[in-house]
Amino acid sequence: MAFLFCLGPGLTAQSSLSANDLARRVVENELRAEEHDDSHWMFQIETKKPDSGSEVDAVIQCPNGELQRPLLINGRPPTPAEQQDAERRIQQLIKNANAAQESRKEKNEDFNRSKRMLKMLPDAFIYTYGERQGDRVQLYFKPNPRFRTHGFEEEVFHAMDGTLWVDEKQNRLAEISGHLTNGVKFLGGLLGHLDKGGSFDVKQEPVAPGYWELTVLNVHMTGKALFFKSISEQQQLYRKEFKRVPDHLTLAQADEMLKKEVASQRRSPAQK
Repeated sequence: MAFLFCLGPGLTAQSSLSANDLARRVVENELRAEEHDDSHWMFQIETKKPDSGSEVDAVIQCPNGELQRPLLINGRPPTPAEQQDAERRIQQLIKNANAAQESRKEKNEDFNRSKRMLKMLPDAFIYTYGERQGDRVQLYFKPNPRFRTHGFEEEVFHAMDGTLWVDEKQNRLAEISGHLTNGVKFLGGLLGHLDKGGSFDVKQEPVAPGYWELTVLNVHMTGKALFFKSISEQQQLYRKEFKRVPDHLTLAQADEMLKKEVASQRRSPAQK
């Protein structure tokens, strides 16, 4: 899910502001942020999937796409053949405008889906206050029976209950966790289904003064209908070591920066 930056006035959650109003205010702040943040970053991403094991990659973003090179595959350095596969994928993106465009399109589709789901939060659920931890306030949510879904994505999201953690000082959505309280079938199962009990957890954290980025994504679903093309039904994803990069890099320039970062990481004790 995409959570970007925008500061807002602090809130006192246990004041006259209802839990639903706090959720609405934080979500509106997140949506405003998406209109103003064009920053790009280099970072490490660790992905774990039951069918393919674990992989740690160095990633760099630029306006024309996102490049990544492996640092570790199942706990070991990548083989020459695996490095060559990564090099071929990168060169295809750099030299083939259609390939780069398709990659951007896929990520934009996922971004737009997450944005639509974020917009749902204030109206699709009923909120109650939970505990407080410093500036962070917990909100429990359950489906609002009066909300009417439009499309399969909303139907899945609305079948969940869970919790939000919000940073009331900065009006940021720090974490959202949910689980399917009922199974969901699409057109009687013809277009797939998701089983009861599936869960997800998404976290974001400040990575620089004024900037928050997604750091954790855990998805545990069973079925055949997850709509995010770049996310599988069983996946753990962790992002760390964010470094901001210039906002006007070409793909070729980004790759040169990425090569230097990978070489540096492979020389460091953590990668040996």
